[in-house]
Amino acid sequence: MKLIAANSNRRLSNAISKHLSTPLAKADIRNFKDGEVSVEIQENVRGEDVFVIQSTSFPANEHLMELLITIDALTRASASRITAVIPYFGYARQDRKAGPRTPISAKLVANLITTAGADRVLTVDLHTGQIQGFFDIPTDNLYAVKEFEKRVREIHNGQLSNLMIVSPDVGGVARARALAKRLDDRPLAIVDKRREGPGKSEVMNIIGEVQDRDCLIFDDIVDSGGTLCNAAQALLDKGASSVSACITHGVLSDNAAARVMKSDALKRLIITDSIEAPDDVAACPKIEQVSIATLLAEAIRRIANEESVSSLFD
Repeated sequence: MKLIAANSNRRLSNAISKHLSTPLAKADIRNFKDGEVSVEIQENVRGEDVFVIQSTSFPANEHLMELLITIDALTRASASRITAVIPYFGYARQDRKAGPRTPISAKLVANLITTAGADRVLTVDLHTGQIQGFFDIPTDNLYAVKEFEKRVREIHNGQLSNLMIVSPDVGGVARARALAKRLDDRPLAIVDKRREGPGKSEVMNIIGEVQDRDCLIFDDIVDSGGTLCNAAQALLDKGASSVSACITHGVLSDNAAARVMKSDALKRLIITDSIEAPDDVAACPKIEQVSIATLLAEAIRRIANEESVSSLFD
């Protein structure tokens, strides 16, 4: 087995390497002065089972090209099997035609990864489950819910009687219900989001009784943080005692860390290290990370040993 880390998330790659007691293979992945990606695998991979670790986070296009070109280099170097380990799968939000003359970019990216030569994909908390079907190769979608469950129990010292799980929209109900079930079948509320028009703020309605509850919003992606902070305020306005959030992928663009910090409604934001935290996110006292390195390392080990991955979901 060989592990290769591209440049998007070296910290997570090093943590996975440590868990597996397998050093990262030597590879030179850099840019020419015009931005063109150059890849050189600096050790023999012929006949090897190779795992390429790369999130397609900011800058998304550059990191995607690094992944594609690395996979191509490994294919031409005669690797026996190539698994693209993508902790955060970018372009996942473009998973359907949202309007006329718009692309399905998630499908396009899936085709590119397959065409580049990947034999398998390993990812975490896809935006929608249907994206698995966009790949014509085996795709394992892991869930970070166990890591969040552990941290939530620690924060509440095991006292969960006042906790309520909140889905930020109707589409995320199944995801939120999974966490609620693991946390001793806590009750569930839903934020009903509606836009008054293009560029106008969202109207928030709360489905469920949140009065005097400690609310925990659970979702897969937080980008600018505006919707999250608005949802937290809406919950407080409905009488919630406190509002925190567990969100797998902390994209946190456009000064999102500052927005979270300034929010009086949002008490705490917990994200995973699927995306390497920039300095402003790492320095924000309201934002903390839980690691998915152990989860990914165990999945990689099982794939390499031809063992079941689905049992990790239990």
